[in-house]
Amino acid sequence: MTYEYKHIQVQPIGGRIGAEIQGIKLSADLADEVVNEINQALLQHKAIFFKDQQHLDDVAQEAFAARLGTPLNHPTVPVKDGSAHILEIDSRGARADSWHTDISFIDAYPKASILRSVVAPAVGGNTVWANTTAAYNDLPEELKTLADSLRAIHSNNFDYAAKVSVPKEALEKYKNYFNSTEYETEHPLVRVHPETGEKTLLLGHFFKSFVGYSSSESRRLFDLFQSYVEKLENIVSWRWSAGDVAIWDNRATQHRAINDYGDQHRVVRRVTLEGDVPVGVDGRPSRELRKDVKQDISNFRYNSEDGIYEKVS
Repeated sequence: MTYEYKHIQVQPIGGRIGAEIQGIKLSADLADEVVNEINQALLQHKAIFFKDQQHLDDVAQEAFAARLGTPLNHPTVPVKDGSAHILEIDSRGARADSWHTDISFIDAYPKASILRSVVAPAVGGNTVWANTTAAYNDLPEELKTLADSLRAIHSNNFDYAAKVSVPKEALEKYKNYFNSTEYETEHPLVRVHPETGEKTLLLGHFFKSFVGYSSSESRRLFDLFQSYVEKLENIVSWRWSAGDVAIWDNRATQHRAINDYGDQHRVVRRVTLEGDVPVGVDGRPSRELRKDVKQDISNFRYNSEDGIYEKVS
């Protein structure tokens, strides 16, 4: 995919994914032509990065995000107090350090996320993104044929201790709100991107099983296809500084935070954008299998003292 940019400077970072966008001060007041080119760069490079955006606060981040789409609040995690759509991710409460696509346990999961660094560790704490379109393209033809036919169950009811690093004392609090509603959704393993028409693998740590396969068979198939996602040539890594902003196409990527910064403090704030229901190669859409409300998410508030959302009376 080639594109001539007239209003922004696009500096590719990796051969398959990632670009730094230069010469732009992000705001809700950007001209339509600039916003359109940012979206085009996102589609082309999958993950794009903006340095030195310290002028953004929560309100300005939300307003800019709304220029790219309709903000979507996390279905099981409350927004940061005083904000409309901000999800705060504080290293004292949770570290999303396994490969995932955001909120893939719902049918119309987000199309994109806008992440702003607020507190960056002095050393470590990078985030990495993988191009799941390139991963599909790397498959041998026989595996593409198999992948095109597979349907996968995604759920937010998974082994937290194994897949999400949180302090032991915070684990139960984390499970209480993240599992306040339990979801199961059936997705095609291969979705057709609604804007580019590209085929892309939909996996990540919310994966539970493949339809028609046992748990052990599903895990072996998952490991096979996920290994193509995690190939080094499909990955870009970003070293955060406070004020940096990353935007990624959640329909064509997975990402994870690298948990190598010990007890240093790390805080990022995210706005996600509404997506559409995926459609597979055969034209079949995703479908919600289960939505089991356990607790009212409005009963949880963010505790800034320990960086965790907890239930209030």
